Amino acid sequence: MDRDEPGVRWLLGSKDPSVRYFALTDLLGRPERTDEVRAEKRRIPQGARLRALLSGQRADGGFGVHWYKKWGGATWRLVSAVELGVPRDSVKARRAAEHVLSRLPLARAEPHQVRGRFRLHASVLGNPLGVCSRLGLAGDPRVRRVAEGLVRWQWPDGGWNCDSSPEAEHSSFYESLATLWGLNEYLRATDDRSVRTAVRRAGELLLRHRLFRSCHGEQVVNPRWTRLHYPVYWHYDILQALRVLQLAGRISDPRTREALDLIEAKRGKDGTWSVEGRFWRLGEPGAANTEVVDWGLSGPNEMITLNALRVLAASGRVH
Repeated sequence: MDRDEPGVRWLLGSKDPSVRYFALTDLLGRPERTDEVRAEKRRIPQGARLRALLSGQRADGGFGVHWYKKWGGATWRLVSAVELGVPRDSVKARRAAEHVLSRLPLARAEPHQVRGRFRLHASVLGNPLGVCSRLGLAGDPRVRRVAEGLVRWQWPDGGWNCDSSPEAEHSSFYESLATLWGLNEYLRATDDRSVRTAVRRAGELLLRHRLFRSCHGEQVVNPRWTRLHYPVYWHYDILQALRVLQLAGRISDPRTREALDLIEAKRGKDGTWSVEGRFWRLGEPGAANTEVVDWGLSGPNEMITLNALRVLAASGRVH
């Protein structure tokens, strides 16, 4: 791609230095050593979105609410922060990560089993695992314990599920997507062989379903999965699934073709992609599902456009 590509040109005009930085590095392939890239990288901590995510931090590293509160808790702020390229040595980000790690249910007994399958909210662990791996904390014993547990608790079909009913024998895409992301980030940080197979198996779960099809025929599992959102949080959609598969080195698998076709078809005439749904709202910080960042309520969306171009470029569909 070059600067004349309409979506790239639009992203390079963003007010957010994180967006400009990733447009340069991930889409234009500019090396880190170039002056332009280095300048944008230095500006990332001052970006309005990142500053908002890390604002209001308390002495304990949290943000005055439960660490998992949707969406003002430390977990969700950190997921968005690492997606914006928060520096690994950020004192605020590391303090927030410590806040989450100190509260994760690591010391409890293993999840209960029903019919030989562990039932747990794996995404509650998967997201912090990915965050800590991105922040250079993969060597922490608590982080390693999370990775080892998720590998041990993986279901036969490659995913995870919290459904405790005996009839539930198929993994949940909601629980599995964030967990795949977390384990893959841990693998990238450590090259831990014991995790490699789990990452491959979790990717296979998505690919067997072509990311959104039923395992029994052509039925779309959930129409919402084919719509574009940002952030996705613990939810699921095809763009986030494609992005995670790209990071796991699976974007060229032929079974991604239909999802990639859908992403291409959603591109606007101006070269951008628009938000088609959201799981958050603006409002009082203490209210449910309220965000500290305005990610875009409607219209062209920078993060969705960035991720769409990332997966299309990685699959060879845009140049």
